[in-house]
Amino acid sequence: MNNDIIKGKWSQLHGQLKTQWSKLTDDDLGQMDGHREYLVGKVQERYGIAKDAAAAQVAEFERTLRRTH
Repeated sequence: MNNDIIKGKWSQLHGQLKTQWSKLTDDDLGQMDGHREYLVGKVQERYGIAKDAAAAQVAEFERTLRRTH
């Protein structure tokens, strides 16, 4: 999913992101403003996982969005 789609649906995605990654704070989500790489970095930081693992989680989240939207 490209950044334009994420930015366009950001307010709708906010709740889904919080459900998927409960360790993300409202400040984290506010600063992301739809930027995928920032999301990957915050998932990596909050969950203490490798960047590749965080990117894979975000990619799976994006696949889920494509199937449901």
